[in-house]
Amino acid sequence: MQKIVLSDVKNILEYEKIRESFRRHLIELKKNRRVQVGDKVSLIFENRETVLFQVQEMMRSERLVDEKAIQAEIDTYNALIPGDSELSATLFIDITDQSSIRQELDRLISLNEHVYLRIGNGHMVRGVFAEGTSREDRISSVHYVKFSLTPDERKAFLSGNEEISVVIDHPNYHASEKLPEKIGKALAEDLT
Repeated sequence: MQKIVLSDVKNILEYEKIRESFRRHLIELKKNRRVQVGDKVSLIFENRETVLFQVQEMMRSERLVDEKAIQAEIDTYNALIPGDSELSATLFIDITDQSSIRQELDRLISLNEHVYLRIGNGHMVRGVFAEGTSREDRISSVHYVKFSLTPDERKAFLSGNEEISVVIDHPNYHASEKLPEKIGKALAEDLT
């Protein structure tokens, strides 16, 4: 999947003209890229469009007009675009009770070692979390995860014959969610 370059990004004035329609498009797009895994974790699988939207929104909210500052945002968010034979997701830990956020997050320390993409019965692809969102004593509520598929795993994924699930086997959080067909198709497009 191609990375974003500076010429892909609209200046703030031009972006404002298309923002509402682009937002509506992204809301629809993300419906086919979001999976809820248990009651506290969700993943949105990223692609070039979702990342471009994030860059444009950061540019808008920060009022960025300097090309170096915009390029810095592009460089940061380009890390979310999946590479060859790779899927990329933003993982959210959803805790609604404000008084228990820290306690609930602390229960999920080391989550980064327990998230998988299961392809059929033969493949468990461990998620690799971006650095800086988890430590031995702390964990963030937002993580960036990549699933790098071997040629055999990619072939099984693209075959359309295998059940694909996101699996979390953390000692304090066990959940599995089969990807609906529409999400499987969207992710297969990412892999091709």
